[in-house]
Amino acid sequence: MTTVFARMVKFSIAYPVTRGMVSYAVIWPTGCLIQQMAFGDEKFDFARAARFGLFGAFYVAPTLNAWLTVARYLYPKNDLRSAIIKALLEQVTYSPCAMVSFYFGMSLLEGKTVEEAKKEVEKKFLPTYKVGVAVWPLLQVFNYTMIPEKNRIPFVSLCSLAWSSFLAYMNHCSVKKENLLAIK
Repeated sequence: MTTVFARMVKFSIAYPVTRGMVSYAVIWPTGCLIQQMAFGDEKFDFARAARFGLFGAFYVAPTLNAWLTVARYLYPKNDLRSAIIKALLEQVTYSPCAMVSFYFGMSLLEGKTVEEAKKEVEKKFLPTYKVGVAVWPLLQVFNYTMIPEKNRIPFVSLCSLAWSSFLAYMNHCSVKKENLLAIK
């Protein structure tokens, strides 16, 4: 058994993105199930949770890994100034792309048409982005200054538990754009 575990550790060191993929494969569907529980769904929608797991593991984790690699290259220092720059840069580059991809990709995974997916993005992007801008820069400054580099994706994925619950709520909402979260 220890040989299997040792091989898994060795593999995750050789391919660090796999740690994030494993984390997101567990945490994103868990966030979806938490959202379902919090809103009193009679029965868990495991298919919806599975879509979250697939999207988190195979899209979010690799793209986040790529972003963290670019950020590390552009600003290799782990000081506060670099952390703030990376966090702000993330909010204007990675975050908008990630949110658009989330609503568009999840819509397609739900079997919606491209046009329906575009409407989901149009309706839900801005309210979600506003919440993200209030949350993620602080978490990322902490991440870039206090968390060892090898654990940054798992740290973000843990923070992502609450975020994925929020995204599950936003994705599940079918209210009008102007009423969505009443964020203006």
